[in-house]
Amino acid sequence: MDAWFADVLQWLALPQFGLSTVFVVALVSATLLPMGSEPAVFGLVKLNPELFWPAIAVATLGNALGGAINWWMGYGIKRAYESYKHSAVQARALAWLEHLGAKACFFTFLPIIGDPLATVAGWLKLPFWPCFLWGALGKFLRYVVMTAGALWLWPGRFQFG
Repeated sequence: MDAWFADVLQWLALPQFGLSTVFVVALVSATLLPMGSEPAVFGLVKLNPELFWPAIAVATLGNALGGAINWWMGYGIKRAYESYKHSAVQARALAWLEHLGAKACFFTFLPIIGDPLATVAGWLKLPFWPCFLWGALGKFLRYVVMTAGALWLWPGRFQFG
């Protein structure tokens, strides 16, 4: 299994596939589909350390665009949901989100709640560009911290081949 995983990482690290693969994986993982993009970013950077910043930039862009897709989905489904009665918990969560406004989208990098958060921001018609920029900032910082941490704090732990 380790050899197979190393072969897959080596294939993904090829210049013609590496950054584009990271972009697609980051974009898809930011939608409501349950997957993470950090292993793809880490694998590419582990095999090609010189691609640290390009990988971070491409992953951030893909993940931020995925968050934008969620925003637009939320914006589009708002009318269908307006007839639904809100529970007290939902009302508090929506009030918190409306109070924070676009800054709440900074937290779209969080697992489980991040993707629905971007969707609800669109649903509430929070301004798109501020939501996009706050979300991109949070995602950028997540990629930097996680990839740098995996590479430099635990250098011997992640070795392939």
